[in-house]
Parts: sequence; structure tokens; C-alpha cells
Amino acid sequence: MNLIYLDYNGTTPVDPEVVEAMLPYLREHYGNPSTKSSLGQKARAGLERARQQVAALINARPEEIYFTSGATEANNWVVLGLGPTQMVTTTIEHPSVLKACDRLEAQGIGTVRRLPVDGYGCLQPEQLEGVQARLVSVMHSNNEVGTVQPIAELAARARAAGALFHSDAAQSLGKLEVDVQAWGVDFLTMAGHKLYAPKGIGALYVRSGVPIDPYILGAGQERGQRSGTENVALAVALGAACELAGQRWRQDGSRMAQLRDHLQLRLQAELGDRVVVNGPPQDRLPNTLSVNFLGTTGAALLQQCPQLAASTGPACHDGVVRLSHVLAGLGVDPEVGKGAVRLSLGRLTTLQETEIAASTLIAAYQRLN
Repeated sequence: MNLIYLDYNGTTPVDPEVVEAMLPYLREHYGNPSTKSSLGQKARAGLERARQQVAALINARPEEIYFTSGATEANNWVVLGLGPTQMVTTTIEHPSVLKACDRLEAQGIGTVRRLPVDGYGCLQPEQLEGVQARLVSVMHSNNEVGTVQPIAELAARARAAGALFHSDAAQSLGKLEVDVQAWGVDFLTMAGHKLYAPKGIGALYVRSGVPIDPYILGAGQERGQRSGTENVALAVALGAACELAGQRWRQDGSRMAQLRDHLQLRLQAELGDRVVVNGPPQDRLPNTLSVNFLGTTGAALLQQCPQLAASTGPACHDGVVRLSHVLAGLGVDPEVGKGAVRLSLGRLTTLQETEIAASTLIAAYQRLN
């Protein structure tokens, strides 16, 4: 039984070209990039080329890119790296933003206002008109339901009111155009393992001239902002993944959207109003389909589909199904949302796989109902 992988928003496989790019930095170019030896300088060259590749994908300058261990660290760094802070965010952000906000408040060094979103998961730009905050943090695209926010408009409202603007774009890279200059953001979060690079590598864009405190202290790597000897091989992998994404995101995004829509239509054609889609019909990630299957739970449905790798929206604890904070933030009825399943497609997904996935889910649903 061949596994059909539809959990690309959870993580992506590593692209073979990315593997090939990083291998020399595990085998031959293993020097410390902070040293002056020939090995160290070869490692430094690889690191800086990777920084250029990451910057090129998002229309930034290389010196504005800081390598991190992933999106979680980058998000934590922004929220906790500005000192005493008045902050505004939304109720549907990634936990790495929301829990960092909780710490700000718990330590008494910041106040956080969490804005509601509409039933599609969208934050209306008017909600930031005249906002009183030092930092506004709104993710570009939601990992669970795929909602894409109007970041340029939101950032313009926030910056007009004197606030800095951060966006977590971990899910957007490789699927949509990401342009920090056009968007007007001050900080942008990136993650390698959502982009066909390995886990354990990410990056933070910091607009030149915007102050932020160092998050990890030590010997002063990453221009004094993020200490710790850089993981050159993983940075090179992220750079290679960004270069590939720059070449492919348009065709990949278009193809994934067609497959996603085909999958959605198959489910709706067979199950009708017993399936309810979460998120907006248009402004969502091209690869993401979040569907509520009425009359069952997402976990029970996927248990009937062992060949299908996907994820659920709600979690079950002690026999009680609880909606994710994202579905709750959208105002989804718990009785409806308990049947949520997220199907996220990727670069390797085929039409045949979407056909099999649809048939498998339909048959499983009919067995349960």
C-alpha cells in the first residue's frame, strides 16, 4: 500500500537538489565559518551565498537575513527581542507567536491585544487604523485553513500609526510571491522544512535600520545578533531551496491549486453539504484544503484511511474533542469543526493521488455514516 502524503503544511520532503547542495558542507567544507583557515573560508563562502539566495527570494538585501533554527525561533525572537512592548496580533497566529506573547505578559514586560478575525480567518485592515502598539504581528498565510492576509494593507496601516510590522511567511514561500519591499514589513519569518529543505533551519528578515536585541548571546555570530556557530550545511540547504522556489513557485502554485480544487470538487460532488470548507474560497494558499466532515471526527475518519497522511483540526483529550484555536477563532461550530481534516498538497502530489485520496475519504466517510 503506497502512502499518499497530503501533509505538506506539516513538513515537506527534502528536494534531491537541496540534498546535493548541502552534502559538500558535511563532507569536505566542514570548517568553522568564523575562522580564517581555508576550510573556514570555504564554509563562510557557502554561508554567504546561501544568505544571498534567501534574500533574493523575498526581495531583501543579504545583510538583512539572519539564519535561525527555524520559524519558531524567528517568531520568538521578534516578539521577545524588542524589550518592553505594546503588541497587537490576531487570535489565529502560530503558537510560536501566541505563546511568546503569553510570556511577554507573564513577565510583565509587555501588553498584547489579540484581534479577532472574520469567519474566513481574515483580519480587516481597518482594525489596525490608528493602532497603538510598538509591534504588530500577523501571519501572511495560515497553516491550518490557508487564509492569506492582505499584508501590504495591514503593514501600511500599522506603520502609519508608528508600529513595526512582523509577518510569519513560513507557509507562503514556494507557493506565493513574497516581497518584503512591496509588503512594507519590518520582519519576516521563514522556515526550511516548509520549503523542501531539512528541519532545523530557518531565517528572519530584519529591515535595515530596525533595532532588535540579540536573542541568543555568545561569540557574536550573525553580525552579533544570533550567536552560535552557524550550521553551514543547513543554511546552504535553505539557500538552495529558496533558489529553486524562485524558479518554480508560479508553476508549482498553479498546479497545486488545480489539484486542490479537483480534490474539493470530488468531495463535494459525492458528499454534498456533508462537507463544509474552512477558510475563504479565493484568498487562500493554493495547496491547502481544510474540510469539515459532518457527523464524524477528523481523527476517526483518518483512522479509516491508513494509506493517507493528513492532519486534523481538532484534538481529542480524555474523549472530549476540542477545536484548534484557529477553527475557534473563525467561529466554527464545535459540532461542525470536530470533523475537520487538513489536506495540504505539494510539489510531488499527482492527479492520481488526489483521485485516490478523494475516493478513500469518501468511502471511509460512508462507512462511518
